[in-house]
Amino acid sequence: MTSSPEPRHDHRLDGLTRRGLLGVGAGLMSVAAVPALASTAPLVPLGPRATHVVVSKPLRVLELRRGKEILKRYRVDLGFRPDGHKTRSGDGRTPEGQYWIDRRNPRSEFFLSLGITYPNARDMAQARALGVDPGGDIFIHGEPMRGPKGADRDWTAGCIAVTNAEMEEIWSMTPTGVPITILG
Repeated sequence: MTSSPEPRHDHRLDGLTRRGLLGVGAGLMSVAAVPALASTAPLVPLGPRATHVVVSKPLRVLELRRGKEILKRYRVDLGFRPDGHKTRSGDGRTPEGQYWIDRRNPRSEFFLSLGITYPNARDMAQARALGVDPGGDIFIHGEPMRGPKGADRDWTAGCIAVTNAEMEEIWSMTPTGVPITILG
């Protein structure tokens, strides 16, 4: 009885194939919670994963960090009245303090966006004491999908804005659940 030779198999591809499938599977699972997803955002990180986001309002800088290492640094635009902590809806201020990246919006009116957990318990208590609505829907996002962003610096309603190309990097490198510290 003659046995046919075993087909050649390049074992070097096994790891690549598994990693590729795991990456695609993880990407699909992370966006499965978003209905009717039609994003052009990359599923594969464009760099190492960030473990912390730090924003300096005075310097107009957002840093993606992994431990103490700064992975990437971006210039940002803030709310149209950036000085001071956000206290109420419509005040044009970007919040200050410790928050978390808690959601992803691939269909944002501002290209892509990562949600920030503003208002937190402290913000809610402060707003309640002042008898005002603290506002919400604070994001890191790209440029407007319709119309120009405006010529002015610090044009958002309280969000942190970067270019669309930068937002793709931030989106791919920043998982949900990462802490964000916004310094005033």
